Amino acid sequence: MSPLPASEPALVATNVEKSAKGRRAAKGAGVAGLVDAALAAGGGVLRLAPNWVPRSFLHPSRRLRLHPDDYYAFGAQRGGIDERWFSSTIEAANERRTADEGLSWVVHDGARVLLRDAIAARGETLLGASLWRRHRRWPVFAKFFDNAGPIPHHMHQSDEQAAKTGQQGKPEAYWFPPQMNPVDHAFPHTFFGLEPGTTKGDVRRCLERWNEGDNGILDLSRAYRLKRGSGWLVGPGILHAPGSLLTFEPQWASDVFGVFQSLVEGRTVPWELCVRDVPKSKRRDLDYLVDQLDWDANVDPNFKANHYLEPVVDESRSGDGATDRFVVYGTIGGRQLFSAKELTLAPGARWQLTNPDASG
Repeated sequence: MSPLPASEPALVATNVEKSAKGRRAAKGAGVAGLVDAALAAGGGVLRLAPNWVPRSFLHPSRRLRLHPDDYYAFGAQRGGIDERWFSSTIEAANERRTADEGLSWVVHDGARVLLRDAIAARGETLLGASLWRRHRRWPVFAKFFDNAGPIPHHMHQSDEQAAKTGQQGKPEAYWFPPQMNPVDHAFPHTFFGLEPGTTKGDVRRCLERWNEGDNGILDLSRAYRLKRGSGWLVGPGILHAPGSLLTFEPQWASDVFGVFQSLVEGRTVPWELCVRDVPKSKRRDLDYLVDQLDWDANVDPNFKANHYLEPVVDESRSGDGATDRFVVYGTIGGRQLFSAKELTLAPGARWQLTNPDASG
C-alpha cells in the first residue's frame, strides 16, 4: 500500500498471529526506544498484532480464519467480527467501542505500543521525510472486509464534507483475493453509482420514503458481478453497495460514511446511519444529503471503464519464481493516494521485497 511516490526509507508493517492482549504498553520516552528496538530486530519491519473489528449491523461470513468461537468475541450485542484492519492509526467509528478498537499495536519483546504513537515518536524514520512533512501521520490503512451478504448502498464523504464534523474524507479501493474467497456467499455483486439519466430529485424521493420499507434506491443503480482477482477504485461521494466476496480494501485513514438504502435483505437500516457524519443542523436537510454525492461520477455512463481494475505485473520487481503485481492503482481526484500489490512465489522460490515507500 503506497500512499505517495517517495524515495525515503520505508516502513513495512506485517501482522503476527499472536494476541497483544495483556502485554505491557510502552509510555513516554519508552515509545521511541521500543520502536527503535523493534526496527532493529525486524530489519526495518514492524510487526503488528492482529486487529479485529465487529460491526453491529453486518453479518460475518467467517472467511477471516478466526476460530469459530471467536467471531462474537466482543459480545453478541456488538455484532460479529467481519473486518480485520491492517496498519491502522484510526479508531473504528462504532458505538460502545473498546478504547483501542480499530487501532493497530506494534509488538516487540513482550511490550507493545500503538502504531499511532510509534509514528508520532518516529514519524520521519518510519514514513520518510516527504510523507511525514505532508501529513504528520500515517494517512492510510487497509482491511479485509468479510460480510455474508450485500450491505446498504452508501457513500463516503469528501474531505470538505467530512471537515464539517472534524474528520477527513474516505476514498477507497477494492480487491477480491482468490486466496480468501473459496465461496461466493449470498450476493457476489456490487451496485455502483446511479443509472445515467437519474436526477437528484429521484434520489431525494428515495430519502423521503425512508420509513416506508424499501426506499427503492437500488432501482436507480446498476449491479456488477464481482470477479476474483479484480478490483475497483472508488472516490468519495460515489454510491456503492458491496457484495458478498471477501474484499481487501486500501483506503484513506477515515471511517466516515452515509447510508442511502433503508432496507437490506429484509432488515431495516436506521436513519442515523444516513446522517451519522453530517452536521447536526443538516440531518433533516434532504437536499444537503443528496448534494454530498459526486454527481458526475455517479451517473457516468462509462463507470466501469473509469473504475474497474485488472492486475498489472511490476516487471521491475518480478523474476526468479516471483511475480509482483499491482492490484490497486490509479488516481482519485488527480492524486495517487494509495496502491496495493500482490506477491506470488513459485514453490521453492526465495525473494526479498523492497519498496520505495512506506507500506503496511
